[in-house]
Amino acid sequence: MTLSRKALLLVGGCATGSLTALACFSERGAGPGPSGAVECSVPVSVIDSMNVIVAINNFAFVPDSILIPVGATVTWVNCEPAIIEPHTTTSDSPGWASPQFSAGERFSRRFDAGGVFSYHCEPHPFMVGKIVVQ
Repeated sequence: MTLSRKALLLVGGCATGSLTALACFSERGAGPGPSGAVECSVPVSVIDSMNVIVAINNFAFVPDSILIPVGATVTWVNCEPAIIEPHTTTSDSPGWASPQFSAGERFSRRFDAGGVFSYHCEPHPFMVGKIVVQ
């Protein structure tokens, strides 16, 4: 299996929000890689059944829609190249607004109530996502 095929399979697994995310982030370090892209790093301690990872890559939230249980925490990780301006995760209604976070940085929020929470990136409003909490 080629490295790019392996990476594709790992990223595909990340989109499920499952423990597969461990493989996506555990082999990668922070900082620019050979192509100038930032490689994401998330401590293994934040990945379990009550923690979900959403990557920010190519000006998109990946996955852009997730289903989580009440009490779960979502961690957004900025996987953009270092030359890309920072992103945010900002609720469309009162709820949360992260500070801007740059390549390789992350932001987490715990969801203690059920509902549907739409969000966007403040500097890039075309970047949208949705969290369904049950």
